[in-house]
Amino acid sequence: MENKRFIYADNSATTRVSDEVLEAMLPYLRENYGNPSSIYKLGRDAQRDVENAREKVARALGADPNEIYFTSCGSESDNWAIKGTAERLAKKGKKHIITSVFEHHAILHTTEYLKRQGFEVTYIPVSEKGLIDPEDVKNAIRDDTAIVSIMYANNEIGTIQPIDEIAKICNEKGVIFHTDAVQAVGHVEIDVHKQGIDMLSLSGHKIHAQKGVGALYVRKGIALPNFIHGGAQERNKRAGTENVPAIVGLGVAIESAVKNIAEKNAIITPRRNRLIDGILKLPYTRLNGDREKRLAGNVNISIEGIEGESLLLMLDMYGICASSGSACTSGSLDPSHVLLSIGLKHEVAHGSLRLSIDETVTDEDVDYILEVIPKVVERLRSMSPVWEKMMKGESYE
Repeated sequence: MENKRFIYADNSATTRVSDEVLEAMLPYLRENYGNPSSIYKLGRDAQRDVENAREKVARALGADPNEIYFTSCGSESDNWAIKGTAERLAKKGKKHIITSVFEHHAILHTTEYLKRQGFEVTYIPVSEKGLIDPEDVKNAIRDDTAIVSIMYANNEIGTIQPIDEIAKICNEKGVIFHTDAVQAVGHVEIDVHKQGIDMLSLSGHKIHAQKGVGALYVRKGIALPNFIHGGAQERNKRAGTENVPAIVGLGVAIESAVKNIAEKNAIITPRRNRLIDGILKLPYTRLNGDREKRLAGNVNISIEGIEGESLLLMLDMYGICASSGSACTSGSLDPSHVLLSIGLKHEVAHGSLRLSIDETVTDEDVDYILEVIPKVVERLRSMSPVWEKMMKGESYE
């Protein structure tokens, strides 16, 4: 099938580098290539521009520039925040960590690693709508709790968590609160100081910067151990020559991302709602995650009787990029831990579709997606033994 139409609806996976970010980066790949640690003008200029980008990231988050550390990605930021805090506070007898069952694997695999090092981890459950109850966090905090890490917005089902309430509970209990805000930055208003957030992770490639750059906000007064030993970069905390082009690009990207969030969401949300309503017209479908407390561009729907990978491959033939509820990244056919955590059965979770749109996805694009999906679903169901059994009322356990 030859298809000339192309619709990118997987912005939660990554985003296109914007023209303004690329233009800002190019000089640092060519003429402004100095090492920020060098004392001559070319190096001093690079150092100045790294610090300008740091100020932009800080401003976007409501933080101070000296509270921002540049990293290679959101996963690194998560690792540094949790491992660093655990390592430091273990010396004071605090070896208990609290997180949720449906965090990104950058958090879950880190806490599993720490469990093997002798830490105890409490995993907060989520409701069937994918929301965390702050009271569960409050009840889980103990005298030996070192850190609470709850994601700002879920990467699969887009649910936005009650971060202000959770941060307040942690502040009152004197426990460090970290949030993985990789999916939230640029989509919801964030002010770390006003909200009482102690540490926050973000990633550039989710907000139209390049892959391979991120940041970690660390509230003044929290002393994280060094993440990489060597040079004196990032205030002696993270050695290695700075990725100047990417850092400059991140500064431009985050400045643009937090500008006019409400206006962008006002464009995206009605289109997202049309997608949700249109797909839910198909029989045996369900929306995953809360209808209202979700990211403006996130659609996650389970479609029974089909398999996620097959759905994605067929949509790709029609020029539509999307993702599914199966953990394709690990080469595994296991269904998403996020979907299982909200109570979906394995076979239902396997047939989930995530569309994550931005303002470049037009009303015409939405029309096209809603025209294609029913055709694809009908074809896949016609070939599915699971669907056949469902229609006969037989068990497909």
